[in-house]
Amino acid sequence: MELDKALGLIAEVPDFPKPGILFRDFAPLFASADGFATVTSALAGTLDQDVELLAAVEARGFLLAAALGQISGLGVVMVRKPGKLPQVAATADYELEYGTATLELPAGVVQPGQHVAVIDDVLATGGTVAAACGLLEQVGAVVTGVSVVTELAGLGGRAALAGRLVHTLHTC
Repeated sequence: MELDKALGLIAEVPDFPKPGILFRDFAPLFASADGFATVTSALAGTLDQDVELLAAVEARGFLLAAALGQISGLGVVMVRKPGKLPQVAATADYELEYGTATLELPAGVVQPGQHVAVIDDVLATGGTVAAACGLLEQVGAVVTGVSVVTELAGLGGRAALAGRLVHTLHTC
């Protein structure tokens, strides 16, 4: 399947999770074996050669990074919402387009000096991805880049990631 056709499977849902937000629903993309494979292959092409581990941002990033890990031969560490991990290495609070949130990194998974790529579905304001990068750096990892499927350019997420290598498959 062509990448544009695969990306066209992402549905736009107005006023979710609150009025004024245009939510990108990846469920139709994930439900299409061809579409999901196309997007995963395209993401694989964004990874630096020195990447040793993928950091998946909860929750849709989990699906993307797991599939990406399978085809690229890389492991995945899950960056979680609070209360989901038995042992926490680092915690970060951050701002979203529609509120605030917290992310946690599991203890004992990421090694100091390890080269890690951050994988997520959407780059909006950049708060979530910047928090994930910060968590990894707190434990001594080297963030080699960020790869996302869709970037919402009007929300300025790249500014929150200034100085970082950011790869997107689609900008709107």
